[in-house]
Amino acid sequence: MKITGLNVYQVDLPLREGRYSWSNGNFVEVFDSTVLEITTDEGLCGYAECCPLGSAYLPSFALGVRAGLAEIAPHLIGQDPLNIGSINRTMDAALRGHPYAKAPVDIACWDLLGKATGQPLYTLLGGAAQDDVVLYRAISQEAPEVMAKKIEGYAAEGYTKFQLKVGGQVEDDIARIHATRAALKDSDLLVADANTGWTQHEAARVVKAIADLDVYVEQPCMTYEESVSIRRRTALPFVLDEVIDTINALVRAIAEDAMDVINLKISKVGGLTRARQMRDLCVAHGIPMTIEDTWGGDITTATIAHLARSTPAEFVFSATDFNSYGTVDIAEGAPRRVNGRMTAADRPGLGISPIFDALGDPVAQYR
Repeated sequence: MKITGLNVYQVDLPLREGRYSWSNGNFVEVFDSTVLEITTDEGLCGYAECCPLGSAYLPSFALGVRAGLAEIAPHLIGQDPLNIGSINRTMDAALRGHPYAKAPVDIACWDLLGKATGQPLYTLLGGAAQDDVVLYRAISQEAPEVMAKKIEGYAAEGYTKFQLKVGGQVEDDIARIHATRAALKDSDLLVADANTGWTQHEAARVVKAIADLDVYVEQPCMTYEESVSIRRRTALPFVLDEVIDTINALVRAIAEDAMDVINLKISKVGGLTRARQMRDLCVAHGIPMTIEDTWGGDITTATIAHLARSTPAEFVFSATDFNSYGTVDIAEGAPRRVNGRMTAADRPGLGISPIFDALGDPVAQYR
């Protein structure tokens, strides 16, 4: 099998709630998502999606995905998409860094591998380890009482795990955490996710003020070193996200006992190939994971579902159904939430079919 072309689509994904807000005043109202189609000489096509969380979250942005694909694409024509190791080496030789731009190529090749072998991706990623996966709901940063009310509403939909967007003013964040924890059942899990938004002294104040609550603290500060300093000052369980962006970063964090849980975002690390390596390393060292991505629609949600379903339940802290946050469907056959859980399709590959009427015409084509 040989790659004959790459078709790149751009699609806007508006939010049902109108706005998604997180630390330091950042927000997005309409997500700019890129969908990739890889065509082959055997008639099979592979699909993937990459959707950065704006341009102020990670070193990634929507136009960067498409610019990176423009650099990579000429080197992929004629390559065997089923030789995914070679595909990744080719991309790394053509473009240094920018893993998020390479992620859709890697994922689309995995989709092709599943279709070529007649197997769902969860089988290729290690086999079904659970029937379905538990989801968390992100609660956009607002006034404490508004966030508490939203948690009550989503709990009624079957969610039992919640990621609270903090990283604002310290006093407001302390109130947000107290108010939302009070709205939950004792068995529900709450994660206070600062998304790097606190300085070290601010984070120290927060963890002291919430020390008696049942809550996880996620990525309090911008750097690894600052965050680990806060880890040493609190007995609360600790999650690292933005700074766990490579295998080497994960190895260091495990060796230094830097966290209890990691947030594994598939496009952040370059696609399913490296995400699977990091997943397996976490399992070997007893580190649970939130398995997700920066954002996306139906295709991203399917990718998350396959990696999560092939991971033992005790190591899936939670996963994300991003397609339930938006108003636009871009693929048929994508996972749908049922009572706070979702599953990956048993169909070959990702198990989805793009809705081309929603995607529109390609914004770039490479042959």
